[in-house]
Amino acid sequence: MRSEAMDEFVERVRSESDILSVVASYVPLKRKGNRYWGCCPFHQEKTPSFSVVPDQGFFYCFGCHAGGNVFKFLSLIENVSYFEAIKLQAEKLNISLPQQEKTGQELAKEQRIADLRKIQEMARDFFHSCLTRTRYGIPAKAYFASRDIREDTIAAFQLGFAPDAYEKLHDAFVRRGISESLLLESGLVLKKQSGSGVYDRFRNRVMIPIADERGHVVGFGGRVLDEGLPKYLNSPETVLFNKRRLLFGLDRAHQAIRQEGYAIVVEGYMDAISVYAAGVQNVVASLGTAFTLEQCRKLLRYAPEIYFCYDSDDAGQKATLRALGIVRETGAQVKVLIVPDGKDPDEFIRKHGAAAFQALTKTALPLAEYQIQYVLQHTDYSTLEGKSSALSQVLPVLKESVNAVELNAYVARLTRTLGIDEGIIQSEIRRYSGQPQNAVQTQRAPLRQAVRQVDNAVCRAGRIVIRQVWQDVGALAHLTAMVPLEQFPNRLQGMILRFFAERLQRSEAVQDALAINELGEEAAAELSRALVEDPGGQDLMTAYEDCVRVLRREYLKQLYDEHRLRADAMEREGQDTAALQELAESQRIQKEIKEMDDL
Repeated sequence: MRSEAMDEFVERVRSESDILSVVASYVPLKRKGNRYWGCCPFHQEKTPSFSVVPDQGFFYCFGCHAGGNVFKFLSLIENVSYFEAIKLQAEKLNISLPQQEKTGQELAKEQRIADLRKIQEMARDFFHSCLTRTRYGIPAKAYFASRDIREDTIAAFQLGFAPDAYEKLHDAFVRRGISESLLLESGLVLKKQSGSGVYDRFRNRVMIPIADERGHVVGFGGRVLDEGLPKYLNSPETVLFNKRRLLFGLDRAHQAIRQEGYAIVVEGYMDAISVYAAGVQNVVASLGTAFTLEQCRKLLRYAPEIYFCYDSDDAGQKATLRALGIVRETGAQVKVLIVPDGKDPDEFIRKHGAAAFQALTKTALPLAEYQIQYVLQHTDYSTLEGKSSALSQVLPVLKESVNAVELNAYVARLTRTLGIDEGIIQSEIRRYSGQPQNAVQTQRAPLRQAVRQVDNAVCRAGRIVIRQVWQDVGALAHLTAMVPLEQFPNRLQGMILRFFAERLQRSEAVQDALAINELGEEAAAELSRALVEDPGGQDLMTAYEDCVRVLRREYLKQLYDEHRLRADAMEREGQDTAALQELAESQRIQKEIKEMDDL
């Protein structure tokens, strides 16, 4: 619920936000006059059609027609709600959210989460300091060097080391006032199985901080330096740490994923770190579990494509197939990146270099191609039973082939390889496609598409008058007298102007950053275009007066047609007097149109 304090908070965040600097932190922009142009971050393009007008505080893309203010931009680029975008910008500006009355239970929960986050950040700094500033870190430095992980990568990921001691972290944190109960809840220490006391969970391991999408440290992954077991040890599940919902590296990869149009998913932290250090930044890793539907949904917020790059050994290929089974029904476009020599990405990069791995991304296999190759390599199809098994395994991906050319090519290939008649395969695909699918569907957020919109003099005139009313709300009364807003020629523009009128009637500001979001995406984008579009160098007031005449004429044309149609209908029904009245009104309107044309 809105309040005066909340309105003041939003207005302060809006007034202190520079849309140019915010957008420029995501999109390279070049100035042309009073506008800045760049390639749209919301759809793929080579010629810039994305424009920012700092004076108006709005952006608009003339290709995909995304538009809005600074908060709308952040909500789209960060995949958060409009209000979450306001809060995100407020955090960057160090503007505190107005405090609402909360229950004691709510306050305690918030404090507990804040304390746990603080402890995780302290632990990250503790492990990083042990690695970089103490003698404890010498073996870990040697380990990282053996993996070709440079100091800049160690610094970027804040990698660390947990000393080979049972209470090193515990004692350091207790001395700093951290309670033992909070340390236990964080998962950084464990209770001893016999006797009293606790001990550090992570010992003699290189430490990889795991962050959520916003960059808050929520847990750790620890890897042994030798061949000890377990090879990897994660933080336990906590209020902050849920492995099914987290993806390692997403906090630093999400912008690159959006820009590239796809995410690369690898199996482990070290793979993700090596791939990132190789210059491929749209990479994330699952956290020692099978790829989950929740993780898939997160990635689809940023891009419609997912490339899986698991180890090339048998276990890695089976993990790939399990992941593909999760993703296939979500609407994602899936490819598989094959690493040669049975290597994992980390090993491949160390052996062949970053450029070789970057080249591999160009050869990723479509889902159907990968699954067909895998099935044919792992199935004995020399028998009738084997042929039937191979076909049944590839039917799910063939069923989803929307490209008829590709589908026909796959069918022809299977016909040659399996020795099954092409008609039978096509029949099996049709039969399988008719079966009900029980897999869970999920919403995906693909890149927007460039859309060609119909534009004409009436639409352009509508945008000019919206721009004038935005700058001077007094113009709305004049406009309404000339063109009733309920009969405004353009649907979206009429919606915007009626929104303005309703706010004025309630003595509310038209330029309300929160209220603008109530317009809906289409209308908000049209408002943005009206404010961003170049009016052609003409004085705005002069342009406004010309445009009102254009809109008045269009309104009169519609009115003329309505009266003529009513007159014709009444004449057919024998209502002669009423028909003559309608005809007289249509003639009056026609005369006004002619007078306007003669000016």
